[in-house]
Amino acid sequence: MLLKSVTLAATLAGLLATAAPASASPESSDEAWPPGNCQPGTFCVWPNWAFPAPAPVETPSLVTSAEWSGSVPALTYYNYTSRNVDMEFVYTWPDGSTTTRTTCVPRGGNIFYVPMAVTKLNWHQGACPA
Repeated sequence: MLLKSVTLAATLAGLLATAAPASASPESSDEAWPPGNCQPGTFCVWPNWAFPAPAPVETPSLVTSAEWSGSVPALTYYNYTSRNVDMEFVYTWPDGSTTTRTTCVPRGGNIFYVPMAVTKLNWHQGACPA
């Protein structure tokens, strides 16, 4: 159990350490994870890593402009809305057990370092915590 906690903590730390700042402009070509084929006003999730050259061009596993719940495979995501989003995601361990976490996603994109399932998107009230 301690190994699971340490592994998940390391994964989340890596995710948060590479998160784009809230002030990043989605139109900027120097973003770490540009929007690719995600359209303005939507939140997109892709089931694969889309290294930014030329950014995600594959079909997303999720495109939404509203709050959402379900389950889609996720390795890359982009918030192209004008709001911060609380994203719930689930990791399934090799033994079949799961760990669920929620993170606030400002405008911009990022990746997961291990395969996840995004299960819920809700509008976040106010700024994302630092």
